[in-house]
Amino acid sequence: MTWSIVARDPADGSYGVAVASRFFAVGALCPHIRPGAGALSTQALINPTYGPRGLALLNAGYGAGEVLAEMLAGDAGRAARQLHIVDRQGRVAAHTGVDCIGWCGHRGDENLSVAGNMLAGPEVVDATFAAFRQAADRPFAERFLMAMQAGEAAGGDKRGRQSACLVIHTTEEYPALSLRADDHVNPLAELHRLYGISRGRFAAFMSFLPTRDNPCGIFDRAVIEAEVARREALLATEGGGV
Repeated sequence: MTWSIVARDPADGSYGVAVASRFFAVGALCPHIRPGAGALSTQALINPTYGPRGLALLNAGYGAGEVLAEMLAGDAGRAARQLHIVDRQGRVAAHTGVDCIGWCGHRGDENLSVAGNMLAGPEVVDATFAAFRQAADRPFAERFLMAMQAGEAAGGDKRGRQSACLVIHTTEEYPALSLRADDHVNPLAELHRLYGISRGRFAAFMSFLPTRDNPCGIFDRAVIEAEVARREALLATEGGGV
């Protein structure tokens, strides 16, 4: 009852997952990311243990195909599962079980995988995939939002819509961006709205947080507030949003 994008940005190794569904709080269980290792989404009849177990294997150096095989081998319910993975080298592996409800399927290429089930048709995956590729010159987060909107325009989840999420990790264990609309009449539009807001004060604040390379971060409030003012002024000029 879901479709999603799992992708890696080859420019800096960031990972992202975007998901939309006619299901409550889809962002709570589907997307999983380990910076520097890989990302995946578990869907259809979700097996949430795929997330931590799959990421541990990716972090240990296993490839996407090896992780997929390991997850499925130990799961008697694999025929009802959908799982897709991108590893640290941009390799993709995906599984759509034979008992997933149609339309269901997946499409993948280097650094990018799109998969879905209970969709209006294959055009949802195709439109999502094409839009993500065509937006290569846009910021990473915007590529997900634009691609999911293209999938929605192509029919999306055939039962309707309820929730959506976007999660992006760069170099840190904590997300660079994590947006969720858990119960909304137009969850993808809500993600667009939240993303627009995030580009101001939130983005400024995030740019000064402690990191692996700078464990203290920047904590000079004058410096932080100056960057907040700069970003919000820029947003006002641009009109905000995507």
